[in-house]
Amino acid sequence: MIMLRYAVYRFFTMLLTLLVVSMLIFVIINLPPGDYLSNQIAELQASGQSAGVAKAEFLRKEYALDRPMWEQYLIWVGFFPGPHGFEGLLQGNYGWSFEFDRPVADIVGDTLWLTVVVNLAAILFVYAVALPLGVMAAAKSRTWVDYSTAFVGYLGLATPNFLLALILFYYGHRYLDLPIGGLMDPVYEGQPMSWDKMKSILVHLIVPTFVIGTSGASAMMQRLRANMLDELGKPYVETAIAKGMSPSRMLTKYPLRVAFNPFVADIGNLLPSMVSGSVLVSVVLGLQTIGPTLLTALKTQDQFLSAFILMFVALLTLIGTMISDILLVMLDPRIRYEGREA
Repeated sequence: MIMLRYAVYRFFTMLLTLLVVSMLIFVIINLPPGDYLSNQIAELQASGQSAGVAKAEFLRKEYALDRPMWEQYLIWVGFFPGPHGFEGLLQGNYGWSFEFDRPVADIVGDTLWLTVVVNLAAILFVYAVALPLGVMAAAKSRTWVDYSTAFVGYLGLATPNFLLALILFYYGHRYLDLPIGGLMDPVYEGQPMSWDKMKSILVHLIVPTFVIGTSGASAMMQRLRANMLDELGKPYVETAIAKGMSPSRMLTKYPLRVAFNPFVADIGNLLPSMVSGSVLVSVVLGLQTIGPTLLTALKTQDQFLSAFILMFVALLTLIGTMISDILLVMLDPRIRYEGREA
């Protein structure tokens, strides 16, 4: 019952935070002078194309860009009626992309779930690699195991993701016959999900998962090793060993559980960092994720498209933080919730 209350509390906190984040995103996107349409109008006026100017002016009124910023925000979210009534995010209308001349929903529809798949695969890779290597490095401190994992970790941190992507792009295809570019074979693009399409996606995920997850796994492995070494030096470890507890059982029962807290708390940070860190990788590998689309939207000041993608990343961050908070309550008996976080 207490856990349910805590989950409900965190859910409503997440919604409130998302509302505040939406305000910040909308304000920051509109801070640079002008927007896509005003820039286009200036270019058309300079070239003397009056018909194009009239169309751009019509679009400004159609999407309420001629109104004050606070009113634009309320219309965008769906709290205030626009030219066609209530048509905001709350009503499922994500806006119009002026750069691509299509609804935002059509542009991000396929890329959203592919982005989630790629980043979930990368997160699973991070934990699958960092957990055993971090524990081994701490348990075998100052041995060849520790030095070898440290070398691998520093190499992963020092190698830029886009450079690693280029290396695997070439050698993975040449020697391992791994597919080049994209997240599926072109024949499956736009097709409904099937077993063959799923197999194609899984094979194409090998290189992006390794490239995107390498730096995160290296950083988390070093962090877990440091936390484990700190716990292994405490008196309760020596007491447990003195009482005859086997080192392996003692390691998993006490130090690992305590050192695991920051490991779990990092879930909230991993999701957005994976998305932001995969932008260049997506461009290099030709991945159909929202990274390249966000880059284009920001460069062209396509405000509705860029604002929605940033809202999506913020939502991933808040969901990851909520999951990590709930897992911490379940993992650590010292963390309790009784009407507030303790």
